[in-house]
Amino acid sequence: MTDSPSTRSLAGLPDIGTVRRVSQSIAMLEAILSPEWEQRYYSFNAGWAAHEQMASMRNGAGDEYFIWFAATGAAMKGFDHEAPMTPYRVDPPKLWPGIYDSIPRGFDAFLREPAFSMDDATFCIWRTPQDSAWHCGVTEFPDEEDPDGSEWMFAILDGLPTTYHSFAQEYYEIEVALDAVAQIYAHATLTDALVAALNPELCAADVAADAREIGYPAD
Repeated sequence: MTDSPSTRSLAGLPDIGTVRRVSQSIAMLEAILSPEWEQRYYSFNAGWAAHEQMASMRNGAGDEYFIWFAATGAAMKGFDHEAPMTPYRVDPPKLWPGIYDSIPRGFDAFLREPAFSMDDATFCIWRTPQDSAWHCGVTEFPDEEDPDGSEWMFAILDGLPTTYHSFAQEYYEIEVALDAVAQIYAHATLTDALVAALNPELCAADVAADAREIGYPAD
């Protein structure tokens, strides 16, 4: 078993505020590198609902995660279609025992959100503002590496600009300026120079609407 954060070892996963900030940063980077929303891997909606925000990942191959942020805390649901813990391991499909069973009161909006495809899940974690760590309701896991896909999905949330930098260069098959990535991680003000360092075809005005949706400081 690896020491990387996963549902079997949640201690290394950052707190709610860090996860939110990193999610906004990578969504802003995606908006700059991939102007067409449908082609983006990561996104963030700062106005998902009244007093709610949402981060997401979709890789186009059927894998996804959604992170819900609200006053009551945050929850993350993920689905790796090839993971041993997929509900489609049996017919008819059935969620792995414990995935949602222990989620506390106050997370009803998360559990009822149809956009999150709650029946397609291989893991779920949550944390309240008072908690010192994230929680997972599953207690029994298959004896396999990353059985629910949480380890590879959590990796992008480590807060390190180099992590997204490596992902972007491989995924988009382009050279990406690490210094510019680090500035976005620091929530530096979007300037024409900063945006152009990542995508020479864009300026700050081109991504202003995306920045507003993400809740990223545009000026």
